[in-house]
Amino acid sequence: MTVLLWLSTVTLAALLAALMGERRKLHRSLRALHRGLGAGNAESPWSAIAAIGRAIGELQTARRGDEAELSRLHHVLDGLDTSVLVFDRAGEIRVANAGGRRLAAGHHGDALVLTAARDLAEAFVEGIEDRKVACLELAGPPRQVFEMTVRAAAEHERLVTVTEITERRRLEEVRRDFVANISHELRTPIGAIALLTETLVDVDDSDTLERMLRRLHHEALRVGSTIDDLLLLSRIESDDLPEREPIEVHAVVAEATERVAYAAAARSITIERCPGDAGPVGSAPIILPGDRRQLVSAVYNLLDNAVKYSEDGSAVVVRTTAADGEVTIEVTDQGVGIPTRDLQRVFERFYRVDRARSRNTGGTGLGLAIVRHVVANHGGEVRVHSREGVGSSFVLALPAQVPRSSAANR
Repeated sequence: MTVLLWLSTVTLAALLAALMGERRKLHRSLRALHRGLGAGNAESPWSAIAAIGRAIGELQTARRGDEAELSRLHHVLDGLDTSVLVFDRAGEIRVANAGGRRLAAGHHGDALVLTAARDLAEAFVEGIEDRKVACLELAGPPRQVFEMTVRAAAEHERLVTVTEITERRRLEEVRRDFVANISHELRTPIGAIALLTETLVDVDDSDTLERMLRRLHHEALRVGSTIDDLLLLSRIESDDLPEREPIEVHAVVAEATERVAYAAAARSITIERCPGDAGPVGSAPIILPGDRRQLVSAVYNLLDNAVKYSEDGSAVVVRTTAADGEVTIEVTDQGVGIPTRDLQRVFERFYRVDRARSRNTGGTGLGLAIVRHVVANHGGEVRVHSREGVGSSFVLALPAQVPRSSAANR
């Protein structure tokens, strides 16, 4: 009977260990059973049962530990910005993190990305290459760029990671454009200055000399304006937490309007300030916490752009409102407007919708970049609405109170 009980307990231990998938635990259990079942030991059946109980407990503890580790791994994978997909030989998804599941359940753009990832996995040849990288660009809108990498996973399986690099690609393009634009912006007037000074040496006619000197002065001012705007932009970017003080918004608008008044008058453009700008008679003025110099610079650049891109004899309207804890300053013109394709890029340094017109108006291409950084420094946002041939409207939306994070850091 002892032998029969011994065989039964060994079989039970083997079945339990097999169900748990723990062969190493099984071997330990068998060795414990062997030691517990000594010849002539009356307590050996009970020792065997106790050994089985201990083995089951160890297996359950190990399984709980494995499940906890697996759960942590899933949380880590789901927290990645990268989508992770594992495809089998048939192209079916075997494993996916949260990003991968979104691609699998998505439509339109997500479906295109998933198809490209599957095609990349199928094209990968193990043993010939360690990994394969491809880029996918979706025209949108909005435009999206993805980088996909495939590697070998388990047998006949492929691991594909999909990372959106739209912002990185945009920054690379901005940096490349900036280098090209600043080189052009400085090389052109400096080249003109060099040519004019060389020509002046042989000029005897007083009228020609006067005309060339005026041109020389204009090109020198152009270089100076570009450098001044670059220095201003650099200072604003570095001063991300400007000193704030209570400022009357109508005073900011008045100062910016005064600075652009001469250029507007030269083209018979009127700048209209809505009655609400200064508030109804007897009401309190609109107060905004901020850096006066930066805010004046932002409003001036909006007005300057509005004047430059408006037709002679037209009007530019400035409207200021305060509601729900937000102050808005809106500048609207009746100018040429901005094409839809350019709306996302007008705030980049040196980006111009119409380069020929910009050369004629003398702009540096930095005004809207300055506006964007000033608004960001004050915890607000800038919005633009435009229609070609109708005009544009730029809105500065600024919090009426100092943002809590900014106040805490001051």
